Amino acid sequence: MSELLLYNTYTRQKEIFESITPNHVGLYVCGPTVSGESHLGHARPYITFDVVNRYLQHLGYKVRYVRNITDAGHFEEEGREAEDKIAGKALLEKLEPMELVHKYTDLFHWGMRLFNCLPPSIEPTATGHVIEQISMIEDIMAKGYAYEVNGSVYFDVKKYASQYPYGTLSGRKIEDMLETTRELDGQDEKINKVDFALWKNAPPEHIMRWKSPWGEGFPGWHIECSAMSSKYLGDTFDIHGGGMDLQFPHHESEIAQSTIAHGHGPARYWMHNNMITINGKKMGKSYNNVIKLTELFSGNHPILEQAYHPMVVRFNILQTHYRSTLDFSNDALQGSEKALRRLWEAYEVLQKLTIPTNTEAKDEVLDQQVHSFCTECADFMNDDFNTAKVIASLFELAPTINSIRSGQIAANALSASTFTLLKSTFKTYLEDILGLQALQVEQSNKLDKVLSVLIDIRKDAKLRKDFATSDQIRNRLAESGVLLKDEKDGTVSYTIE
Repeated sequence: MSELLLYNTYTRQKEIFESITPNHVGLYVCGPTVSGESHLGHARPYITFDVVNRYLQHLGYKVRYVRNITDAGHFEEEGREAEDKIAGKALLEKLEPMELVHKYTDLFHWGMRLFNCLPPSIEPTATGHVIEQISMIEDIMAKGYAYEVNGSVYFDVKKYASQYPYGTLSGRKIEDMLETTRELDGQDEKINKVDFALWKNAPPEHIMRWKSPWGEGFPGWHIECSAMSSKYLGDTFDIHGGGMDLQFPHHESEIAQSTIAHGHGPARYWMHNNMITINGKKMGKSYNNVIKLTELFSGNHPILEQAYHPMVVRFNILQTHYRSTLDFSNDALQGSEKALRRLWEAYEVLQKLTIPTNTEAKDEVLDQQVHSFCTECADFMNDDFNTAKVIASLFELAPTINSIRSGQIAANALSASTFTLLKSTFKTYLEDILGLQALQVEQSNKLDKVLSVLIDIRKDAKLRKDFATSDQIRNRLAESGVLLKDEKDGTVSYTIE
C-alpha cells in the first residue's frame, strides 16, 4: 500500500490513467456530515473532485462518481461517549432528526449547484445502508479481527497491525499511537486504546438507532464508507478522495476494514486536498472564523467585507494547487474577483472574433507561443491536476486576444488552426474542466445596456464637439472603475477594474 496521489510527473500520471479499468473510472469521495450548514471547508474538496470528475470525463472515461451523505448520528473521536450529533442539533432546532438531515442535505446541494459542481452518479446515505454495514461487521468479526463488548463492536487494530502494514497512508506508527492515545470515556472496554468502533451500543437517549446482532445501536463513522464504496464500485476501485484531515483515522480505518473483508485495500489511488485557513488561522469555532456558505454568498459574517459570488470562490480555490494550503482573506477573494472578470472578458472577446482563413501564420513566433500555451494546459492537468498552472496559461493568452480585438495584432498573425485551438482551449478548460461561469450574467447584461447608453451619449457629444461632456463621461466612469477605450474602427470598448 502506498499513497499514490496521481502526481509526480506527467509520465507517472499517464501510467496511472493507463492502469485504470478501460473506459471506466470508479471515483469515491467522502461526503458531508449533514448535522449543520455546509461551510467554506466543504467547498474545497467537492470543487477539487468535481474538476477531477470533469477532467476524467474530458479524457473519455465513463466515470462512476460516488459521494456519500453521512446522515447517521455517529461520533467522530473514537472512545468518546456516543454523542448523537444529528439528534442534538434537531432538538435545538425543534425538528425531527430526519427533518434536520433533509434540511441540511438540501442546503448542501444548493451550495454545490451554485459552485457549478456536477452531481455525483450515486449519492448513497449512511442510514440507507445499515444492513450492508452490519453484514461487513459480521464478516470482519468472523475473520477474528473485531470483538464485541457490551453491545459495541471494536476493530482490533493491534492484531491487524501484526499481520498487515498499518498507518502507511498517514505515516503513523502504531507503537507511537499506543503511547500517545489519550484516555477517553469508554476506553476501558477496548482491548487496545487504538481500536475503533465498528458498531456502538446506543444509550437510551440516542434517537438514531437500529437493531443488530449485538443489540440496538448505530454504525461507527468509518464502516459506512467501506460498505457503500464496495457496494457501488466493487471491492477495488480506482480513486478515493477526501480532505487531508481524513487520512487518519478515517481512511486508515477504511483500508484496515476492507483489507480484512476483501483481502485488499479499497482503492488503487488516494487523493487528499489540503486544508483551508482564514487569514492565516485554522478554521475553528474558537476563532469565530467558520464561514457558512450562506454567509459567504451574502457577506453576512464579521470577517467578510462583502458578499462573494460562488464563481469567485471556485476560481480562488482553483488558483491554488489542491495539495497546497489555501488561505482565504478578503484581499485574496477580491483579487480573484478582478482576475476572473479579466479572464472572462478575454474569453467573451475571443468568442466574437472571426477565425482567419490563412493556413500559414503571419507571425510564426507568436503562433508558436500561443500554440504552446494552449497545449501545455493538458500537460498541467496531467501533472497532478494542476489547475493553478492551467489558469496561469490562460492568463498568458488573454493579452494576445485583447490585442487582436484592438487591432494591435492582426487576426492573420495566427494560423487558422492555432486560432481554432485558442478558441477551443478557452472553452474546454475555462468552462468544461474548471467549471467556471460568467459572474452575475443578468447584472452584466444590464450593465452592458447602461454603458451602451452612456457610450452613445458620449459619441454624440464628440460629434457636436462638446468635448467637455465627452471627457466628463469618460472621467466619471473611470472613477467608478470602468475604463473606456476608443478603438481604431470607431467602436468603443470598456473594461472593469
